[in-house]
Amino acid sequence: MNNKEAILSEYGLNSNEAMLKPFGTGHINSTFLVTIKTTGEQFILQSININVFKKPEIIAQNVKHVADFLAEKYPDYLFIKAIKTVSGEEMAVLDGVYWRLTQFVRNSVSFDTLTEPNQAYEAALQFGRLNKLLSDFDASKLKETIPGFHDLELRYNQFSDALDSASDEVKKHAEKEINTALHYRFILDYFNSIKNSPELPDRAMHHDTKISNMLFDRDSVKGICVIDLDTLMAGKFISDLGDMMRTYLCAFSENEADISKITIRIEYFEAIVKGYLHEMGSILSPLEKELILFSGKYLIYMQAIRFLSDYLNGNVYYPISYPEQNLHRTKNQFKLLAELFDNEKTLVGLVNKCLNEHDSRV
Repeated sequence: MNNKEAILSEYGLNSNEAMLKPFGTGHINSTFLVTIKTTGEQFILQSININVFKKPEIIAQNVKHVADFLAEKYPDYLFIKAIKTVSGEEMAVLDGVYWRLTQFVRNSVSFDTLTEPNQAYEAALQFGRLNKLLSDFDASKLKETIPGFHDLELRYNQFSDALDSASDEVKKHAEKEINTALHYRFILDYFNSIKNSPELPDRAMHHDTKISNMLFDRDSVKGICVIDLDTLMAGKFISDLGDMMRTYLCAFSENEADISKITIRIEYFEAIVKGYLHEMGSILSPLEKELILFSGKYLIYMQAIRFLSDYLNGNVYYPISYPEQNLHRTKNQFKLLAELFDNEKTLVGLVNKCLNEHDSRV
C-alpha cells in the first residue's frame, strides 16, 4: 500500500507505529489488519470496490442510520460501525479511493465453510437478531447500495435479454439450462403475486448472509456479531434467510463442477430455521412464515439465472478460471434448487416442527 501514511493519518494514526497485513478471504474489497505496535490496538481497514459499489457514500450513510438507531434503542448490541476520520467523516477518500476503519473484534474467528450444524444455527440466530432489532427501524431510510441486488424480476429480464442476444451456438450448448430457467419461471410469478402484500413488508436486511460474514468466538464457537454491512438496505426477509439456505445447505460451493456432489444437508436446514426463528419467530407475519422454504427457492433460482445470463453474455461479470465455469455454476445451482423441491415434504415438516417449538416456548 503506497499511501499507507496518508490513509492512517486520516484516522489520527501514526504510520510508523502501525503494522498492516492483508486480512480475510474476501474478493470484493481490499482488507487489512492494522496493529498499533505501542498499544496493541487492532483495527480493520478496508477500501471499497467502486466497480461493485458505485456510490460508497450510500454504504456509509446506511450504516450510520442503523448504527444511530441501535445505539439509542439497543446500546449493548455489538454493531460494527465505522470509526470516524479526524474530520468527522464516515469514510476517508484519497485519490478517488474510499476507505473505512472499524474495530477488530478480539478472540473472534470467521469461517469460509460450515463443518457442523451448530455453526449454521449460530449464524442464523445472529442474522435473525439483527433483523429483529431493526424490525421497528424505518427501512425506507436506507438507499440501495447495489440497485436491484435481489430483484428477481430484474434478474429474469436480464436473462431474457441475454437469451435474445446470445448466438445460436451458445444457446444450443446451454439448451438444457435455458429450458430449466424457463420452467422455474413460476417462482417469479408467485413472488410477483404476493410482493405487495402488507404481510410482506420491506425490512432492513443484510442481503449477504454467507458464513464468512459472521464472527464466532474462537473458544466457544458461539456467534458474536454480523460483519460486512455493504449491502445493508431495505428488502424482504427472504433475502437473508434465503441466502443462508443457498450458501449453507450444501457441503460444496457454487463452484463445484461435479453435480453429483450437490445435495442438501437436512440437519443444516433445520439448524438455520431454528436459529432464525429463535429471534424472528415472533416478528414474522403469517405470510412470511409460509415463505420460509420459498425463500431458499427464490435466492437459489435468482443466482442460477444470474450465472446463466453471464454465460450467455460471454462471461463478462463473474470471474472465471475456465470457459464453461458459469455454465457449471448454473447447473450446480439448479441441482441445489431441485433438491429443495425433491425434499419438499420433509423440509415443510421441519419448518412446521420449528414453528411449533417456537410457539410452545413463547
